[in-house]
Amino acid sequence: MIRCIDLRHLGRDRVIAAHELAGGLIVDPGPASCLDALLAGLREEPRALLLTHIHLDHAGASGSLVRRFPGLRVYVHEAGAPHLVDPSRLLASAGRLYGDEMDRLWGEVVPVPGERITALAGGELAEGLRVAHTPGHAGHHVCYLDEASGDAFAGDVAGVRIPPAALTIAPTPPPEIDVEAWERSLDVLAGWRPERLHLTHFGSAGEPAEQIERAHEALRWEADLARRGDRGAFLAALDARAASAGDAGIAGRLAQAAPPEHLWLGLERYWRKREAA
Repeated sequence: MIRCIDLRHLGRDRVIAAHELAGGLIVDPGPASCLDALLAGLREEPRALLLTHIHLDHAGASGSLVRRFPGLRVYVHEAGAPHLVDPSRLLASAGRLYGDEMDRLWGEVVPVPGERITALAGGELAEGLRVAHTPGHAGHHVCYLDEASGDAFAGDVAGVRIPPAALTIAPTPPPEIDVEAWERSLDVLAGWRPERLHLTHFGSAGEPAEQIERAHEALRWEADLARRGDRGAFLAALDARAASAGDAGIAGRLAQAAPPEHLWLGLERYWRKREAA
C-alpha cells in the first residue's frame, strides 16, 4: 500500500508529497523544513530512501533522516551521490535562486555519509523497484516502477499538477534543463505502461498516459515560448495558464512548487547554451 504524505510546505497543502511504501521505503522525503510533517505521517520506521533526484524539495531531508535512523539506506543516481556526501555545490547553486529564503524554504541540509548511499545507474532493481535513468529536469533524475502493482514514481519528469485540476506545468529550473532528454525520458516512462503515476507535486494520477502527454505538451509549450527570448511575455503567459485552472489556490500552489521566474531562467539558459554550441 502506498501512502501519500502531504508535507504541507510552508503550511500549505498539496505542494510537496512524500510517498511511503510498505517495508519502510520512502520515495523523496522532501525538504528538512517539512521533516516534522513527514515523521508524523509515517506508519513505520523508514528503512530506505529512494530519491528521484537531489533537489532540496525532494531530498533535502535525507541527511537529517540518516542521522535520526541508524541503518537507513539512500538510493540515488550515481551523478547525484557525491552531492549528498558534500552538498556545498548543491547549496551554492540553490542559494543563487533562493538567497536569504534558503533556510525558511528548505531547512538544514545535513551531509549523508557515503557508506549509507547506494549509487544507481538505471536499469537495476532498488528494493524491488525497477530504476530508469530519466534526465531532462536534472541530469541525475531517475524514476522507479513497482512492476507488480504498476505504480510508477515520477519525481518531476511527469510535471507539476495540483489536484483536483489536471493542468500541468513542466518544472524547468536551472541549471540542467535538457528538453530533448526530457522528451525521451517521458517516452521511457510511457513505455513502462504504469497503472498509476505518483508525483511529488502533487499526489497520484490514475490516468498515466494522459498525464504523460500533458507533461509533453507543457514542456513543448514552455520551451517554445522561452525560445522567443521575451521574459515578460513568458511570465505573463505562464500566469495566464495557471489562472486557467479557475482556482487561485491552485495557481498559488503551482507557483510555490514551480516558481515561474525559475522556469524562465532554466529555459533561457538551455536555449543560450544551444545557440552557443
